[in-house]
This record gives sequence, C-alpha cells and structure tokens, in this order.
Amino acid sequence: MNQPAAHTYLASAVVVHNARVLIVRRSYSERFLPGAWGVPCGKLERGESAASGALRELKEETGLLGAIIAHTGSSAFLSDYQGRRVRNHQENFAVRPLTLDVVLPSADQAYLWARPSELAEVGVDAYNMNVIRQALGGRLDASGLPGPAVAGPLRFAPAPFNSPKTVPGRRVRQDRRPAPVESWAVDPAARRRRYS
Repeated sequence: MNQPAAHTYLASAVVVHNARVLIVRRSYSERFLPGAWGVPCGKLERGESAASGALRELKEETGLLGAIIAHTGSSAFLSDYQGRRVRNHQENFAVRPLTLDVVLPSADQAYLWARPSELAEVGVDAYNMNVIRQALGGRLDASGLPGPAVAGPLRFAPAPFNSPKTVPGRRVRQDRRPAPVESWAVDPAARRRRYS
C-alpha cells in the first residue's frame, strides 16, 4: 500500500417525499459495502457535473426521475480498492422525486421510504446519516423534516461542481442536464450492457 492514493468523485441523491427519505439496500453481490443501507450514490462519469451525476445515479439505482432542490454539502471518505487506497470525494444533493415507482436493478436489493427518526433502526451507517442530516438542515429527530425556519440548506441553488477529470480538457457547461430519454435509462438490458 505504498502507492499514492487514487481519487474518486461521487454524487449522492437524498430523495425527500412526504416527510420521508428514500434509502436503498445494496445488493449482497456488491464488492463495496454489500447489503448496506444508504442513499442512491455513485461515481461521476468523465466530464459529468455532480448534479447530473446524482440524477443519473438515482435513475440507474432506483428507476426514479428527480429534480435537484439544492446542493447540500460535500463529504469525503477513504476506502481500499484492489489493494490501493482511494480518497472518495462526494457532492450531496437534496432531490425532489418526479416519479415514485421504484425499480431496483437486483432482486436481492430493497428500498424504504423512512422517517428521519427511523433511519438508525433500519441500519443506515453513520456516513450516510451525516449525508442525510446535511440535506435535512441538520435535523434527524422524531418531528420529521425541518420546517421553513430550519430548512436553510434547501433554499440555495446547487453549487457548480464538475469532475476534475475534465481538466485540462474542455469545460463542461454548468447547466448541463441529462437527456430526457436515453436508451440506457429506459432499457434495463442496455443499462446492464453499458455497465458490465
């Protein structure tokens, strides 16, 4: 492990609907955190903005379409991948769902719309609890989501963030949005081929 740490850039979607947060249990066949509960999250593609990446990951991991409410903060963690230390940089977003029919890619996965006060009981880890806490303005109590006086972070527009992989190449437009219909998004077989 004397190699310098690699860097990975991620984006997460904290989906909030009717005072509940969407959490997803990872497949038991995953190499990283199998069976863990958390918010939809994944690696950014080359040249992709964090906001677009969060919405793409939400679609890939749950089948939901969403709209960014706000960039709620950044977080980071270290992990090991194939004997190499990896520094993971994550941008977190509060997201409003535009659709509600959750479709998970693996049969051994599960999802739950949980009240913030129920998250610890389900087994959401401390890292994901902090990501959710950021999105909810610091509150994870029995009263549910923060009221208008506490919801400060949810009123701000997303901060611009692009994957550093785009430098020194052409900069990505900050307002880039994913195409409304892409074959990999609507066809599960195409999605599996793309990411296998």
